[in-house]
Amino acid sequence: MRVMALDHGAARTGVAVSDATGTLATPLTTIRRVEGDAGFAELLALVAGRRPDEIVVGLPVSLDGRERGQAARARAFARRLAAATPVPVTTYDERFTTRLAARRGGRAPEDARGAAVILEDYLRARVSGDEAAAPDDEALARDDEAAARGEEADRV
Repeated sequence: MRVMALDHGAARTGVAVSDATGTLATPLTTIRRVEGDAGFAELLALVAGRRPDEIVVGLPVSLDGRERGQAARARAFARRLAAATPVPVTTYDERFTTRLAARRGGRAPEDARGAAVILEDYLRARVSGDEAAAPDDEALARDDEAAARGEEADRV
């Protein structure tokens, strides 16, 4: 099952796709201004060309689990996309994906790497049967604490 993931943003939207088995996530590209007509048409052409079985749109949920303005925009975008394509569209918690993508590095644009992180998390959760699973918050918190300790040590 091929899945496409989108790291939605007003300026840029990252795109990643899985292999046909739904196992590997690959950052693909970035589409500019996907909410405009030209960007949306580019996305629809990409969907038609890649023929995913499902599309996952990252949902920016705050650390406390609440949805704010960005989440509402992502949901509206997901509804628009669902109305424009026969491919099922779902949303998935994208907490920390931008930070994870930045830490991983690579040649693909950061937004596309962010989409790949969303896709990896989604695929992993689907295999485990926990579609509501969030990225590894505890690992990120440990990394942040270690970095903070290092910064404090440099100042002393």
